[in-house]
Amino acid sequence: MPRPVIGISTYQDPARWGVWEMPAVLLPAAYPRLVRAAGGLAVLLPPDDAEDAARDTVAALDGLVIAGGADVEPARYGAVPDPRTGPPARERDTWELALIRAAIDQHVPLLGICRGMQLLNVALGGTLIQHLEDHTGGLGVFGSHPVAPVAGTVYADAVPETAMVPAYHHQAVDRLGAGLVASAHAPDGTVEALELPGHGSLVLGVQWHPEMGRDTRVMAALVRAAGERVAPNSRTPARSGRSARTPVS
Repeated sequence: MPRPVIGISTYQDPARWGVWEMPAVLLPAAYPRLVRAAGGLAVLLPPDDAEDAARDTVAALDGLVIAGGADVEPARYGAVPDPRTGPPARERDTWELALIRAAIDQHVPLLGICRGMQLLNVALGGTLIQHLEDHTGGLGVFGSHPVAPVAGTVYADAVPETAMVPAYHHQAVDRLGAGLVASAHAPDGTVEALELPGHGSLVLGVQWHPEMGRDTRVMAALVRAAGERVAPNSRTPARSGRSARTPVS
């Protein structure tokens, strides 16, 4: 059976290599590495600016990962920026929100990581806490803290015990978006995972960075859900109206 195709959102930033310095489409290598370790085939999704492009992009995938990164612009959830909130990444917000909505509409399994979880919450009408302490290890250093699952959730099925996770964030979920439930918490009560039960496909967000650790179980849950969309010996999804793709050799 072909490996499920997992798309990962990327972002544009200035970069330098060799004699060149120009805008580049970037993503830490740990993301595709984790997808491969979990049994998926990773593809990187360059930013675009049209909802039609998001729909077409998601239609070509078996699963979608929204990667971590910059703070979500507070205007997206009706808030005034806190002085400690980072500069807006408006084009990235627009593109990744369109990807999230397309995945939910098309029942393509979705995993949001850190910023990606926050965007999932905002996409469904939720709000964010703009600043909290003690969820990093210092500037540019990942911290580590325990996360406890909520019994009966998809996350708890994947990771049934309290687990230490690599974390680097200063924002978090406040009011949950429509239909979302919290599926894990930090000791201070911070929502560390959320999901959309009853949707018919996996919709999961985690506030930490699984790509920075060795535990593949969260990504493996996405890859399994994506694999269920792929009929044996074909690229035809079992529960999607998109056309078959050429088999991967």
